[in-house]
Amino acid sequence: MPKSQRIIDNMQKRINIPYKDLNMGAKIYKEPTLKNPVLLCGWPGIGNIGITAIDTLKRAVEAEELGEIEPWDFFYPHKVVIENGLLKDLEFPKNKFYFKKLQKFDLIFFIADEQPADVKGGYASGKKAYEIANLVLDIGLKFGCQRVYTSGAAVAQIHHTTKPRVWAVPNSVELIDELRKYKNTVFMSGIEGRRGQGTISGLNGLMLGIAKNRGLEAICLMGEIPYYLQWIPLPYSKASQSVLEVLTQIFNITMDFNLFNQYVEKTEKSIEELISTFLQSLPEHIRERVEAGIEDLKGKPAQLGPITDEEVKWFKEHGDKFLEDFFKKDDEENERTL
Repeated sequence: MPKSQRIIDNMQKRINIPYKDLNMGAKIYKEPTLKNPVLLCGWPGIGNIGITAIDTLKRAVEAEELGEIEPWDFFYPHKVVIENGLLKDLEFPKNKFYFKKLQKFDLIFFIADEQPADVKGGYASGKKAYEIANLVLDIGLKFGCQRVYTSGAAVAQIHHTTKPRVWAVPNSVELIDELRKYKNTVFMSGIEGRRGQGTISGLNGLMLGIAKNRGLEAICLMGEIPYYLQWIPLPYSKASQSVLEVLTQIFNITMDFNLFNQYVEKTEKSIEELISTFLQSLPEHIRERVEAGIEDLKGKPAQLGPITDEEVKWFKEHGDKFLEDFFKKDDEENERTL
């Protein structure tokens, strides 16, 4: 039977199978015995901040392949391969698990090429997103995971020459004392002007809420990206580096950042060139206003440092209510909207 026909048959067989069936949509290549494993999830998003940080850490520790999520329940093919006029193959996004054994605990990585979405548009929306998030957690629980990390972007009023901070959102008040130890990290709820409120879109927010409902600790770490770069199709590696620095603190991993620094410098040069080209394309009266707005941010670097006592006080006083509202379950759609 041709491979393409097997794929089509598998897609038909899997229709309406509930996510709780672990055999649905998942392949496990190895069965390692892991010690206090932690699950780290990375997928594309604004500036590819989270996936770059998680995937770089995965490569740095030389993690081994563990398994994968079969794509046909969640994704459309990237392309159809035709040979001699006949359908030869369908190429789908990859969604793979990796593992690495360390001294005190072990790591499981989930790296996805794409976030699932319903046909109606947007990423990580609807039933597909809910099911894949639960399936990822199923695999984590199978190997004994009790904590999950996700990572993404925090759109902020900063200049692209400023060192991005890392916004932290835990799904449990008990995690705040631990989070405040890490340099260059602030609570999302404590960012000026937010009045203790915030939203996280896509799988990052969805995973936090589902993990909480399934009794798992979860933390989202978001690197700041200037608001005027959020729609530019370039990786914002400077923010990925900030997230990576926090992750290496958390897991006590020593990492050589020399190569990554070169990557940051290269992408910064591309960003400068892109901004310059964009500004030159604008009418003069509009260009002056945009240039002034960007330049005004340059003299206002974000204040760096660990989470402050004031932020911790706010979270302890209001955290339970904040988290309750943040992860309120939508029974009708069986998902969180964050």
